[in-house]
Amino acid sequence: MLLTALTLLFVFVGHLVGGQRGAMFAFVFAIIMNFGAYWFSDKLVLALYKAQPIAPNEAPRLYSMVQELASSAGLPMPRLCLIPSNSPNAFATGRNPQNAVVAVTQGILDLLDENELRGVLAHELAHVRNRDMLIGSIAATLAGAISMLAFMARWGALLGGFGGRDDREGGVVGLLAAAIVAPLAAMLIQMAVSRSREYGADASGARIAGSPYGLATALAKLEQASQRRPLQANPTSAHLFIVNPLRGKSVWNLLSTHPPIEERIRRLREQRS
Repeated sequence: MLLTALTLLFVFVGHLVGGQRGAMFAFVFAIIMNFGAYWFSDKLVLALYKAQPIAPNEAPRLYSMVQELASSAGLPMPRLCLIPSNSPNAFATGRNPQNAVVAVTQGILDLLDENELRGVLAHELAHVRNRDMLIGSIAATLAGAISMLAFMARWGALLGGFGGRDDREGGVVGLLAAAIVAPLAAMLIQMAVSRSREYGADASGARIAGSPYGLATALAKLEQASQRRPLQANPTSAHLFIVNPLRGKSVWNLLSTHPPIEERIRRLREQRS
């Protein structure tokens, strides 16, 4: 429902920018972008963070742990990658369980004990099983495209609108509304997608690991450590990580793609194994 809302918002902004032709162009463009996100988003995000494949002999403990958890979750063994960063974090990507990748930073391997790392890896495998990587990639792609259209609308309004359109199709007022409201609406929808999927992955991950307490302790550690050593993350992919790599203050925390860590920990501690 939320992804449909993003697509409809994209088409609506396209209509305000270019009328009926703009709406049709936006719809076709949305299909093309979703296709691109399905096939190539994992390669792009891994390249963005310079993630390198990990061979089994390079991290036998990590491989053994992921194999056990993947078997418990009924998943094939994902590829493992290492991000060369001291900031502790992790994410999963890939279009389906057969092509999944779990990426961890060097910082998270140094910070967490075995039980906590199991909780984090189980959380990422839960994202794989729930197909959250695909949902998040499409949401991020559409939200970014809506912001791009809004930028076009803002310039169209400043220049007096686009030629060949009349006031019934929105005019300058409609363009201004699109430029201001559409990016905010897209961000709120993307935030709702990301937050709901994080709660779901926490709950599923705790069941895969056999206990919620390792993940709960890991989240507390990751939150503190990532504040001291934040990851240089791109905002368009920040929602993929287990804890928010971007640090905001005051009201911006309310607009985070991640739910509050305190609430996630509270729910985990109330959850039965």
